[in-house]
Amino acid sequence: MLRSLLLLLPAVMAALSLLGGAAARPLVRHIRSTHEFDRLLKKHATETGLPVIVDFYSDGCGPCRMIAPTFKKLAGEIGQDNAVFVKVDTNSLHELSSRYSVRSLPTFKFFYNGKVVNEFSGAGEGQLRQFTQQVVSKSQRENVKLTRDTLGDYYKTKDESKSGADIDKLHKKCADVNKGAGDCVGAAASNLARSLKKKYGDGPATEPRFDTEARQPSDDAASSSNPKSAGGSTGGSTGGGGKPDTPNLHLATKEQLLEELEKRQDAEEDEMNEEEDDDDAEFEHSYTPSEFPERVTIIGGGPAGLGAAIYAARAGLTPVVIAPPMGGQLQGKGVDVENYPGLINVTGPAVVSAMRAQAAAFGAVFEAEEVVSIDASRRPLRVTTNSSTIETHAVILATGAESNWLGVPGEYELRGGGVSSCATCDGAIFRGRDVLVVGGGDAAMEDALVLARTSRSVTVIHRREEFRASKILAQRVIEHPSISVRWNSTVQKIVGKLVAVPADKRDEGDGETIDMDDAAAAAGDAPQKVVNGAILKDVTTGEEDYVECDAVFVAIGHTPSTSFLQDVVEFNPDYPGYVLTGKFDHALTRTSIAGIFAAGDVSDPSYRQAVTSSGSGAMAALDAERWLSEEGLGNEAAEFEAELMAELMAEEPAGEEGGGYNAYEDAGGRMSGMKESVGAEL
Repeated sequence: MLRSLLLLLPAVMAALSLLGGAAARPLVRHIRSTHEFDRLLKKHATETGLPVIVDFYSDGCGPCRMIAPTFKKLAGEIGQDNAVFVKVDTNSLHELSSRYSVRSLPTFKFFYNGKVVNEFSGAGEGQLRQFTQQVVSKSQRENVKLTRDTLGDYYKTKDESKSGADIDKLHKKCADVNKGAGDCVGAAASNLARSLKKKYGDGPATEPRFDTEARQPSDDAASSSNPKSAGGSTGGSTGGGGKPDTPNLHLATKEQLLEELEKRQDAEEDEMNEEEDDDDAEFEHSYTPSEFPERVTIIGGGPAGLGAAIYAARAGLTPVVIAPPMGGQLQGKGVDVENYPGLINVTGPAVVSAMRAQAAAFGAVFEAEEVVSIDASRRPLRVTTNSSTIETHAVILATGAESNWLGVPGEYELRGGGVSSCATCDGAIFRGRDVLVVGGGDAAMEDALVLARTSRSVTVIHRREEFRASKILAQRVIEHPSISVRWNSTVQKIVGKLVAVPADKRDEGDGETIDMDDAAAAAGDAPQKVVNGAILKDVTTGEEDYVECDAVFVAIGHTPSTSFLQDVVEFNPDYPGYVLTGKFDHALTRTSIAGIFAAGDVSDPSYRQAVTSSGSGAMAALDAERWLSEEGLGNEAAEFEAELMAELMAEEPAGEEGGGYNAYEDAGGRMSGMKESVGAEL
């Protein structure tokens, strides 16, 4: 036993030595409090010089879920020694979203030296990568320091006429540019060295402001708030001599050492497992290209697409679902889904997640891309996405519909500044403020009810004298104390104003044009345009009036997402944009092209409900399965494998008695213990 303990002792010592050290920081850190966020910015501004990339998100925001895996992947590519990636949930930390004027989700802000140097809203991977590379390059380029001694030594060789007072004055000007740094560092030091190089032929030597060790990943919270990381006691003693603390291993019993080792190993394993968990674990069933055409490819990830996926997967067709992980309109439904049979107290995102999990359990696979085009001029059909081309025998169109916009002045310019079509995504940002909702259908009623939870007041703008929404939703809106209605009114213009972003919340510039003779000049506040009102028109009297508000949520219906289907299938002549179905044979979901079927809002101009979309998805899967059987299109991969096995078996040399393949020989000649039916089958 003693020998076993001695073998374990090094591991125990290593584990205990971590008591005073810093743990590795996670790849993407989730901020839990405003204090934690402020502490993190201060740490990386003063101790590491690393940029901080912040994702302001919400769990109910579809684009936020879509970009989350990309954000985590980018964090791994950039590396923890080059940047810090964090996420801020605007629903729980509305103080931070208000401080940094976050008015649309997702919003990415790029901090350097504790100040915002860049930002954008939306799920744009290209912008995210571009701005990240820019701030990382800026951090690396400006990680320099020019000391007073180095500057003095430089002038001794270049210009001995410079007095010590002159050198002190110049160095102080450089240091004053970076308030709080206390030295000539960053862009100011780089610019000064470059200016001297132009003047004298070569510049003074600079050194890294933060060394490699300082920029290595460590637990930000522990290193900045835990006294142990600053040399506090961990059970040892410095004895007043300033020596590093060491654990008192000689005082621990064998049982205590083993217990501590087991605890440390469990904690390390839990941390590794947590790090491996992806933000969107339900998307782990990813599509892998095959040498053979797919039997069914479903385009769309809402109720119609997932309903089709469940039925097709249970039929053994292994469908490929191509869609960004946004879940369609149902994904953005923040109120409970009350009109879907069997579902009580369940939100839209939860329904979509359950549908995906159910489809994946039966064998459906997912490709998180957007479809660009379909080539129906050849067989098998070719579906082209942003990054790949998939050959398939059958296609089910379930792309749903996109939000309509008002098309009034100010609407486009103020998107991201208070104009939105997703109350679930952006509503929490306007906590305690006045907002407008434009529309009179179910979507507008749901948005108004969601916003009424957090906003000070909600005003619904409707162009008629009664809602066309379901009676129960309309009644809830009318009776809600925080919601008022402007009947017979339309929005003529959305008005914005310029607000200043305080200089202490943003970067002073990239440092490329700092004038050392005017180093203390302060930059003005950066303006940002946000909504502050709307001009409404009474359709009965023609009078216009101005209404103050902080946000305008547009909920006036949707248009089918069928632009990529032009010249591929026929459209409904009575309902532009909707795919024509039910006119070509007994299959009600078949389109004008054999093998292409449509389900959900893409072909339904009348009902447009989650339950009807899911049902039509099931119909499309059944129609596709029947069509594949009629055309004799089966599982080509399985058929190829069976043919190959048959050929291999045919090539087996015959036995001594010419009996061919002998299953008993594969069983080692063993017969005892086998059921009689199995023996007969063999």
